[in-house]
Amino acid sequence: MRLGVLTSGGDCPGLNAVIRSVVRKVERHYDGTIVGFRDGYLGLMEDRHEILTIERCRGILPRGGTVLGTSRHQPYAHQGGLDAVRATMQWHLLDGLVVIGGNGSLGAARDLHTDGISVVGVPKTIDNDLSATDVTFGFDTAVATATEAIDRLHTTAESQDRVMLVEVMGCHVGHIATWSGIAGGATMILIPEEPFDIDEVCATLRRRHDQGRFASIVVVAEGAIPVEGTFVLPDPGLDRFGHQRLGGIAHALAPEIEGRTGFETKVVVLGYLQRGGSPTATDRVLASRFGVAAAEAAADGAWGKMVAIQGGRIVLVPLSEAVAEPKVVSADIHDVGKVFFA
Repeated sequence: MRLGVLTSGGDCPGLNAVIRSVVRKVERHYDGTIVGFRDGYLGLMEDRHEILTIERCRGILPRGGTVLGTSRHQPYAHQGGLDAVRATMQWHLLDGLVVIGGNGSLGAARDLHTDGISVVGVPKTIDNDLSATDVTFGFDTAVATATEAIDRLHTTAESQDRVMLVEVMGCHVGHIATWSGIAGGATMILIPEEPFDIDEVCATLRRRHDQGRFASIVVVAEGAIPVEGTFVLPDPGLDRFGHQRLGGIAHALAPEIEGRTGFETKVVVLGYLQRGGSPTATDRVLASRFGVAAAEAAADGAWGKMVAIQGGRIVLVPLSEAVAEPKVVSADIHDVGKVFFA
């Protein structure tokens, strides 16, 4: 068996663990070869590759990022991209391709499968927003990183009676904000799924401080939105791939909260800290399980599928189902956080 593998989209803790497990399973159990493509689909289209072996992958398990590099380029956004993918796979005599990515990357994998390319998907995103899987690798690391930051911010906030706005990643869903907010004992959690009212936010903070409890921590997902007509956020524009830019909401909220409440309000944007660094043990194990399952799926000819975890078991789901719609924060989890709102 000869398989190609690539990592696509944003970087994520656990990518190297997936690569390592795919290589080990294919080389040891199927006497096969793995061709790794650099910088995601771009490297596949341009045939920039290296042969991945067990020896090459030694020591990469605890490393963050990806030894293959990644990018947000996709074949269908490039003229002749599909033909280039076909040509590269034919040149290397590949039986199929393992794509490790999030919604956009796996959406492209679904389309490649529709166009006759043999593909297996592995779900990767710190946002945990992929349907059909209980959790994605990288999420646990991101939540742990955000929680540690919130823990540290409690002490400095308490020292000077401040409101701290902690902005975390989450463009369209608030999983990181919700889980880290609950784990870190946040005063409030603002997420895209539930538009916030700035008047209610400020009233909650005033009530908390009037009761003698200081050091309010408000966790804000970067994609959080206000109730229509209550607060206007600046237009962030689009990036070079046509995606809406997000981030900076905390900087827009801070002066508004400080002006309305009189409480000094500081901003901490965690940004790419959530993506970087060594994956947690949970993410290393999940990523390893996904990698092994992806290799097994390829060996069985289960193309057009994504490996997923459901109820603790690794299963295969159609790529079309996996990327049908983003997985939002469930009301029951968010309601747990509300119990602890001031």
